[in-house]
Amino acid sequence: MLVKMNNSCGTQPIETLKAQPRSADTTSIVWFRDDLRLTDNSALAAAAAEGNVVALYVVEDPNLTGVRALGGASNWWLDQSLRDLATRLDAFGIPLLTEHGDPRLALPQLANDLNATFVTWSERYHEPQRSIDAAVKERLETLGIPAHEFPGHLLLQPWSISNGQGNPYKVFTPFGKKLKELLDESADPAVPTQLGPNFPLSGTGSSLDDSLSNIDALNLVPSGSQWPDGLQSRWTPGEVGAQEQFQRFITTLLNNSEGKGYAEGRDIPALKVTSELSPHLRFGEISPRFIWHSITRASLAPQDSKSFLSELMWRDFAWHRLFHRPDLATANVRAEFNHFDWLWDSENNVSITDHDTTDPRTRPLSKKARHQLPVTEADQFEKALIAWRAGTTGIPLVDAGMRELWATGHMHNRVRMLVASFLTKNLGIHWRHGEAWFWQTLVDADPASNAFNWQWAAGCGDDASPYFRIFNPEVQAKKFDPDGIYLSRWVPELNSPDYPQPLVDLKESRTAALEEYDRIKSL
Repeated sequence: MLVKMNNSCGTQPIETLKAQPRSADTTSIVWFRDDLRLTDNSALAAAAAEGNVVALYVVEDPNLTGVRALGGASNWWLDQSLRDLATRLDAFGIPLLTEHGDPRLALPQLANDLNATFVTWSERYHEPQRSIDAAVKERLETLGIPAHEFPGHLLLQPWSISNGQGNPYKVFTPFGKKLKELLDESADPAVPTQLGPNFPLSGTGSSLDDSLSNIDALNLVPSGSQWPDGLQSRWTPGEVGAQEQFQRFITTLLNNSEGKGYAEGRDIPALKVTSELSPHLRFGEISPRFIWHSITRASLAPQDSKSFLSELMWRDFAWHRLFHRPDLATANVRAEFNHFDWLWDSENNVSITDHDTTDPRTRPLSKKARHQLPVTEADQFEKALIAWRAGTTGIPLVDAGMRELWATGHMHNRVRMLVASFLTKNLGIHWRHGEAWFWQTLVDADPASNAFNWQWAAGCGDDASPYFRIFNPEVQAKKFDPDGIYLSRWVPELNSPDYPQPLVDLKESRTAALEEYDRIKSL
């Protein structure tokens, strides 16, 4: 149930950077989603300008809304991030109410109960969320309550960028060029650079204990195993953690006078030169606009700045494609790959939930898949999928990446490309199994980037890596981990009798993948 707050409580005066006209007799609701921050949050600023503020977050029930349920690692992050947000809002007397269900019912009901006069949120860019938002807005309008949407978690809205024919881009290079042109034209020097809001806030006199208690009731954190412990020791979710991580990244690059910078070192998994901001961006604890403006104003090496900003634009490109292809996580973009003979089990749904009693990495194939495949092929499929998830394939760099993922909820980007190539091309397993596993185990499992990058690696997506480009894990290890530092950390039993033999022959499996690719090209 939603907690009903006492709307008669007075406001708390606080020092502000910018005075705005407002009324202490009105209540505004800000509906948080993928924007769990105070800095550079237009929806929150607009709500604060109207009067007292009440914050709401709804975990959307997939059975009621059709919204894809978050994976285990993302649920852990969300739990921690909401606690950080509740604490920061509490400093301004603002309650964070939380609900599990359908926002089409919860938000209008709360607005009615509080006699709210204004509701705001940051836009979302994929279905069915956009339809849900439209339905909420329509319901509020029937109640006579204005609802206002503001730009969300991207550099630019997906519909604001198109090619010369007015169509969406499908190739990154021209997209990135156009995006940068538009950003340079609309550069806003007013983007805040300080941690904290540049607007006055006041709430209804909330209790932080109430907010945290309601977050507890969501039961977001997986139980029954010690799996979240590695995440807890590795990450600091929340806006404060995001800002601190960003400052560490900037400081590292500024002080890196002799070592490898971002452009040169970002492909080396043993180095600490990447930003590690992806989960913070995923949950909107820091905005890409804030990062873009900060990077362009920092005295970084030009090649480092250019390389990092390109990664930010790649993120926008993935969302641009998801906006135009809402089925990105389930359907091949390139239709010819519908005929590709990937191994696929439609019922092997991996989840990490409160109800897990076994290690999800070892989940067997479904009876349906075993019925459809010859016994030998089914056995090999099951063995390969389990070994890939568990990091026991006998291919050192693949295993190192998969173990890092399980232990920390993260994997170095170079290694992500490698393990994806290995699953889809050397093992011949459908990319959707990889996408689903990453969705469950990555703290930065982004609806757009996760699906887009898996299709890119598998060769079936927009602007994809050519299918005939098959990463060789041995060559990659020699090139990007020449001293074996990354391998030693995650595969300590390497070169001992305890390490398994390779699951497949890299050369033979590569040849088989190319033969299958030639087959579908001839159809």
